[in-house]
Amino acid sequence: MNRRGPAVFSVIVVGILLIVSAWAWIQLPADAQVPIHWGVDGQPNGYASKAVGLLLLPLTTAGVAALFWIIPTIEPRRGNILKSEKAYTVIWVGVVLLLAAMDLAAVAATMGSQLDITMLAIVGTGVLFIVIGNYLPKVRPNYMIGIRTPWTLTSDLSWDRTHRIGGRLIVLEGIAFILLGVLRPPREALAIMLIGGIAVFLVFVFAYSYRVWKTDPARRTG
Repeated sequence: MNRRGPAVFSVIVVGILLIVSAWAWIQLPADAQVPIHWGVDGQPNGYASKAVGLLLLPLTTAGVAALFWIIPTIEPRRGNILKSEKAYTVIWVGVVLLLAAMDLAAVAATMGSQLDITMLAIVGTGVLFIVIGNYLPKVRPNYMIGIRTPWTLTSDLSWDRTHRIGGRLIVLEGIAFILLGVLRPPREALAIMLIGGIAVFLVFVFAYSYRVWKTDPARRTG
């Protein structure tokens, strides 16, 4: 599996984030409190020191990229990860880009920009969901990436069918996220719809994967 391309991309992205953080560090006073968490109303409700606030997301991005690098090495079904190389690479790059976008938005907000970080996060997550949903059916059975239930992991039929319909549902969920971010419903309703949508998706894929597993004569039960 060629991990060099997405790894180099990740290093470049993290380097840019660190440069931006260094620039913000110089601009801010030594005792500045940097927002690191925003509520559903879009207002910051959690703060940290400059060191934590400006380095948290760049280091998180680096850690996530490192995890993507390591997974193919430790995955018991490594052959299936290799068969899923294109989907794996796209998901890797998509996650890194989302984290980078959130970090840049957070730094901009720290420097006084009137950005609605919550809405940006919702729209960005929606875009990532659409990308993941399109590539999810191409992911072969493994223990690290995908819809991993006890039944998809013990039935290739359940894995294939659950990822096929799950991918479509994730795309729809992504579209819904983007619409919610653009339409800006009342914050309480927004929270209910976001959490409710994810909960319904999880319940459905668990139930569906079990139903397909029950019909698969090749399922593994040991």
